Amino acid sequence: MSDNLGTNPGAGTRMEGAGKLKKSLRLLYVYALATGAILTFIGYWDGIFLTGAGPATFLSFFLMTLMVLPVAFVYCELTAMFPNTGAELVFNTIGLNKYWGFLSAWAIMAAWIAVPPAAVMGILEWINYAFRLEMNFSTIVTIATIVLILYTALSLSDINLSGQIQTFMLFSALFGVTLTGIIFLFSGHWSFANFTPFFQSAHAGGGSAGTGGIAGWIIGTALIVTPFFGFETVPQLVEEGDFPIKDTSKAILGSVLTCGALYVFFFFALAGMGDWATLTEAGTNAPFVAIKVIESTLGWYGYSIFFGVTAVLFTIGTCILGFWISTVRLMYAMGRQGFLPKVFSKVNKHQQPIVPNLVVLGLSLGAIFIMNAGTYLEDFFTVMALSVAIAYTITMFSSTRIAINHPEWDRPYILKGGQGFRWFAFFIAIGIAILCAIGLPIGAWISWGWYMGIGVLLIAFMAAFRWKKEPVWMVTPDGEKEF
Repeated sequence: MSDNLGTNPGAGTRMEGAGKLKKSLRLLYVYALATGAILTFIGYWDGIFLTGAGPATFLSFFLMTLMVLPVAFVYCELTAMFPNTGAELVFNTIGLNKYWGFLSAWAIMAAWIAVPPAAVMGILEWINYAFRLEMNFSTIVTIATIVLILYTALSLSDINLSGQIQTFMLFSALFGVTLTGIIFLFSGHWSFANFTPFFQSAHAGGGSAGTGGIAGWIIGTALIVTPFFGFETVPQLVEEGDFPIKDTSKAILGSVLTCGALYVFFFFALAGMGDWATLTEAGTNAPFVAIKVIESTLGWYGYSIFFGVTAVLFTIGTCILGFWISTVRLMYAMGRQGFLPKVFSKVNKHQQPIVPNLVVLGLSLGAIFIMNAGTYLEDFFTVMALSVAIAYTITMFSSTRIAINHPEWDRPYILKGGQGFRWFAFFIAIGIAILCAIGLPIGAWISWGWYMGIGVLLIAFMAAFRWKKEPVWMVTPDGEKEF
């Protein structure tokens, strides 16, 4: 296999005849897009994390970093083996079959496609809070529409422009969050006394008293998988990379480790600034915990705006861009390789997919209108966690099947531990999925059920009509194959 991303000596006429993505993306930009996607709404969701995992939130992030890394290592292997856009769609179609490939892609897309509308709402909620505004619904919708259209225009432009903007926002966010953590630690208000009791959670019946104990903390820890998903966006970008295939592991592992270290440090610093009940407003998932601490405890309103820009506006901005671009590429791959109509694989003069961008815009605008302001934040968070965990579980199992069925295939990235490590990653993923399911509220179950039901209907339609005429195909180390 060639050392250049997106190339394969066995690639056939269908790949050559498909709409081409521009092959010019630097490794730094891929790292920034993935890390920015992972770098969660740290200044907005801090209330959710602390409500679920309490003073031990920093420990939850440390443990989740360790648990996600095995999954990320397997992604390094698979991405190097199959260096074409599609990721879960490709990995699991080749490893299992087209039904599992579609199901895993559909699951991961549930998380990705939910990011733009929810993220824009987060930005507007911060603007409302920071500047003491009282925007009505029509104003919110108008601003959200403008923001989403701007992201659409950016995604339709040269991919390197997105990479440059993402890099600026990412490193600004890393600086702002790190500086704030240092300020908390040396503010004179930080105390180890606020870590007692250590295991407090609103989960497992803990409620406003936070008496969920270790059981609640375990559920809260499992849900913290959400702030780590995003490294799987790297496989969506490899086809456009201009660097050696073996370097993809640097972007995948680097994004996980960067965010993991930042999360552990920041939430250790934040948890010491007040007791659980005060910080979480009695376990209500209330957002902007750090901003409220800066304003009420430190009395620094001006600095709270700086923190809001870096830890809310920029972190949310990087999430939107990273997942928008990745969702577009996943839809593009589905159109190119027989899972969606071919029109999804058409590109513009900048070699960017057209229809997928318009679909993401349309779905995002629709979601803005139907969001339940009372529960959408909690439901969105938990649905994302479960969807990601399911996609990871399917992919880890698929990796074991590929190793068994095709030991002869070239593996540019050597996975240390081999098959035993793949099974280890599988059991970690399935454990996270089970715990996420336990923590899913009824509203989220209903939303997730409707979404997956639509996916099942789409599979049935494709099987009954399109796949009989146009089979699914993938590029493997042996060349193009139909599934």
